[in-house]
Amino acid sequence: MSTTVSPDSPNAARPEENKAVPLRHPGRWIAAAVLIVLLVWFIISAAGNENYHWDTYFQYILDTRIAKAALHTIALTILAMIVGVVLGAIIAVLRMSPNPVLQGISWLYLWIFRGTPVYVQLVFWGLLSSLYQGINVGFAEIDLQEVLKNAFILSIIGLGLNEAAYMAEIVRAGIQAVPEGQSEASKALGMTWWQNMRRTVLPQAMRIIIPPTGNEFISLLKTTSLVIAVPYAGELYGRATDISNALFQPVPLLLVAATWYLVITSVLMVGQFYLERYFSRGSTRQLTSRQLAALADAEGVPPRNTTVSDTRNTDR
Repeated sequence: MSTTVSPDSPNAARPEENKAVPLRHPGRWIAAAVLIVLLVWFIISAAGNENYHWDTYFQYILDTRIAKAALHTIALTILAMIVGVVLGAIIAVLRMSPNPVLQGISWLYLWIFRGTPVYVQLVFWGLLSSLYQGINVGFAEIDLQEVLKNAFILSIIGLGLNEAAYMAEIVRAGIQAVPEGQSEASKALGMTWWQNMRRTVLPQAMRIIIPPTGNEFISLLKTTSLVIAVPYAGELYGRATDISNALFQPVPLLLVAATWYLVITSVLMVGQFYLERYFSRGSTRQLTSRQLAALADAEGVPPRNTTVSDTRNTDR
């Protein structure tokens, strides 16, 4: 007489686990090897090429004029970004306003500054002194000649106004991504509009706003090389160009400027990484394997914002 063992019985033999064999991808290794060989070949070829003038490169890589120009570039980027963020937030609020006039003004601003090249805008700001010498406000006249002769201030204004058009869309997208029910709950608790924005909407919207804002900041740093159209030559690219024109060696000074840009952007990328991680707190969950299986059965697919922890003692 044969006996059957119930699958739920403790004596039942457990099925063997399937051993997944990873697929082999020889094409990836071949492509990676080819790229590494090409990279090594380029480095060796460039190092032995006298036309790069590596002696000039190492002579000016730590030159005080280049280092000072790098500081001017960073200051120009920070000030222009402040203008862009503040003005962009205002334009984003106007864009979401129920007032059609305010909506039209914000749309016109975005249409102009996003529809024209930033280089053309900077050239216009450089020529502004030939159009205006002052502003008559009726009871007084404001002299603008000194301000319009300051290329550094004009560069900040030109870059900041252009950046504001892009920051407005980033801020608007971040605010609109927060569910409306969050604001309704805040109003039910008696919060004012500003308290709702500061405590409820903005903390959640920052997770969406921070990544593109960091990208815009890094992009703005490189865009400062265009302020030579104002003209302002005190930043990194302009100073390197002045030195190269005196030496008649443009290539090594371009490499010097490129090296400084790479160093600064690398530092900013590290800062952006930690800033994103700070504002993304609470957006990920750590589940046990049993909790993940139950959640996957309920939702159909495992959530993307979950991680599995070791559950040898916690699943019991």
